[in-house]
Amino acid sequence: MASESSPLLAYRLLGEEGTTFLPYGIGGPGGGALRKLSTFLGVVVPTVLSMFSIVVFMRIETTGPAGIRLLPQGYGWNLLYGTILLGLVGGVCTLGAGLYAQASFLTFLLVSASLALVLISFMAVEPRDVTLPLRPGTNGSSTLPQLGHFTGFNSSTLKSNLGAGYSQDYTTGVTMSFASVFAILFNGCTGIMAGANMSGELKNPSRAIPLGTIIAVVYTFFVYALLFFFSSFTCDRTLLREDYGFFRGISLWPPMVLIGIYAASLSASMSSLIGASRILHALAQDDLFGLILAPAKIVSQGGNPWGAVLYSWCLVQVMLLVGKLNTLAAVVTVFYLVAYAAVDLSCLSLEWASAPNFRPTFNLFSWHTCLLGMASCLLMMFLISPGAAGGSLLLMGLLSALLTARGGPSSWGYVSQALLFHQVRKYLLRLDVRKDHVKFWRPQLLLLVGNPRGALPLLRLANQLKKGGLYVLGHVSLGDLDSLPLDPVQPQYGAWLSLIDRAQVKAFVDLTLSPSVRQGAQHLLHISGL
Repeated sequence: MASESSPLLAYRLLGEEGTTFLPYGIGGPGGGALRKLSTFLGVVVPTVLSMFSIVVFMRIETTGPAGIRLLPQGYGWNLLYGTILLGLVGGVCTLGAGLYAQASFLTFLLVSASLALVLISFMAVEPRDVTLPLRPGTNGSSTLPQLGHFTGFNSSTLKSNLGAGYSQDYTTGVTMSFASVFAILFNGCTGIMAGANMSGELKNPSRAIPLGTIIAVVYTFFVYALLFFFSSFTCDRTLLREDYGFFRGISLWPPMVLIGIYAASLSASMSSLIGASRILHALAQDDLFGLILAPAKIVSQGGNPWGAVLYSWCLVQVMLLVGKLNTLAAVVTVFYLVAYAAVDLSCLSLEWASAPNFRPTFNLFSWHTCLLGMASCLLMMFLISPGAAGGSLLLMGLLSALLTARGGPSSWGYVSQALLFHQVRKYLLRLDVRKDHVKFWRPQLLLLVGNPRGALPLLRLANQLKKGGLYVLGHVSLGDLDSLPLDPVQPQYGAWLSLIDRAQVKAFVDLTLSPSVRQGAQHLLHISGL
């Protein structure tokens, strides 16, 4: 049975009174103790901090005032630092959602204080020259220090920053473009699912997720807009291009900028790791990939899926081997866009199928917004990296084919069947018997079968005779429903469908219960529409 703790695989069903069926059930693992996080701690804080994850891509040079490196640098050292921090993040997530919520709230306060200090610094700091980080020369030696300029609020500075002016990224040596810049900036807006990923630990997810997500998006958009506006109004292009950590050079207290950057990065990492582990645990519970995800099923006595956390931790550790974050940004963005396109496609399918239990309360929702969102995601995927986009779609196709071949749990329901029903009903209503004509006549056959075991040749012969017409396979069970406790016909329906599959014929099945075969045949003629 589909686990409702998987936001990407199963949308939440609303009861008749709008009550959300919570993950794990009321008496499931952990009981009601897990579902205690409020909107602020469970949705607003993780989403805001995840959407500030753009600071992960600000390269911080750990150098002293004289250019002396405070920490050893290099690929191996950076991998070691990342592994240590990942161990810290994994430890917090392994201990459960309660500790994660407390750590998120602490980092939220630190990030808010850092942002407030930066915004105040834009207005309080006098114009100054900022020494840029040293760059390695062609022969391995460092180049002479360069200066960037903080001009204060200056219209000339704003005018000079309005153009694109793409240049070389000093961390990778690659010339930037609109697609590459979008790929990096997009990662600062991907935390919108952070609250939904925590749905299993929320007190009232049906209210907390939409309310908290909208508040977080508006808040982060406002902060980002202020930072972009203040930066372009006060910092020249050289400072913005050559020092990704330029906030330190213009801050009233530079260490607070580092604290905010590290706090936001750690919190975004925690949010991503705990969200990924919940989805991975739901995939494992649904037995979609068998033994591959078997370790992700392990949970603690309190219901925390620490096995999925460790599984996700190992996958992230492998990705740390890449080394260059900006190189990885394009691939990460493409996979985010694939996930968002899949969510849009799911909502679009449910809207087109007119599913009665899919009732979004967002007033601006429609199939047009779903289609626009999906098309935008697919377009940006190929603009960012055609190779990565094609590879990700191919991977999604292979996974879908694998799940279809293995056969998922039938209790999920298939939206394709709902779409087919919707279309068939639509065109059946357009059929008008008054417009029938002999030129378009088709044979309509009703084949009564008493003993299906010996009727395979007859079934195949009638299938050849129908020639594109309507073919109905009928069976009459003798009896009187008034004298029976249950209808004996319904349990037989699946066996007759299996017979049609085995015989490889295109036919419908109609079964009836009647006192005599003659009356049963008349019933079948009427209910078949022949």
